[in-house]
Amino acid sequence: MKYRMMWAVFTALALGVPSCLAAADPIVIRFSHVVAADAPKGKAAEFFRDRAETLTGGRVRVEVHPNSQLYKDREELEALQLGAVQMLAPSLAKFGPLGLREFEVFDLPYIFADDKALKQVTNGPIGRRLLASLEGRGIKGLAYWDNGFKSFSGNAPIRHPDDLRGKRMRIQASKVLETQMLALGAVPHMMAFSDVYGALRAGVVDGTENPHSNLYTQRMHEVQKHLTVSDHGYLGYAVITNKKFWDGLPRGVRRQLEQAMREASDYANRIAREENERALDAVRAAGTTEIHVLDEAGRAAFRAALLPVHQAMAERIGPELIRAIYDATGFDPQQP
Repeated sequence: MKYRMMWAVFTALALGVPSCLAAADPIVIRFSHVVAADAPKGKAAEFFRDRAETLTGGRVRVEVHPNSQLYKDREELEALQLGAVQMLAPSLAKFGPLGLREFEVFDLPYIFADDKALKQVTNGPIGRRLLASLEGRGIKGLAYWDNGFKSFSGNAPIRHPDDLRGKRMRIQASKVLETQMLALGAVPHMMAFSDVYGALRAGVVDGTENPHSNLYTQRMHEVQKHLTVSDHGYLGYAVITNKKFWDGLPRGVRRQLEQAMREASDYANRIAREENERALDAVRAAGTTEIHVLDEAGRAAFRAALLPVHQAMAERIGPELIRAIYDATGFDPQQP
């Protein structure tokens, strides 16, 4: 891994991130991500590529690398900071290991009742402040992209928290998600997204939590017999770039890229719900996975089991931030 990263940095320098600003050569933006090209994030990245190249009149060339072709989850942020890639869209949980634990607030179960509540945060002062906090790590936050709300999957029905007791569940590298699974009596396994299908197939883990689009485009439904529409948590992304690279762009090009990003973000956040509904229909049509929707009693049981995670994680994330989100969204942690 060390030599691979050194070679990537050498390549970036050889190709010349700063020197690519020469008039004769296009500015190359390598946009790396870990999901499939036909997932919502993958489609949004390609939309950004097309708009960026059009709006800049070819002065910028965007190379999109999906499905962990360049880097896995834990590698990609280091690659961005070193300048080996110029743009990423990691899930918000990925910033915790950088010491930016506030981003883990997005992982708290049930903290967003719906899309409207979510937008009160991502489109408001809280969201802007969180993106600005990345700059101390050499990262420029550009936008938030939705994927949607998560469902549980496994090889046995999941209708009540007790159904997850003892199950080995794959999670991202997030202390909040680890605490969430422990609250359900499950055994959390942190694992790179690109490794999940193989781990499910081999029985290394028993289940996952994902928006439907991730589950379907990674073919997890082929190795998961049950899917429970629980909407218990949110999965979103921050589109980020290397700050030194971004600040070194010609001002006019930067404005054009900002416009491309605004358009791509509108597109990404518009299609997320539609893509997840389409993916759920595709899972149903495949016939490999039985789909359950939590009834009122089941949802109440999961909320009762998971809302204590807010208090358990308050010191780690910051009680003031959690309270600010409660105030912005009207969330009542005492409401059943």
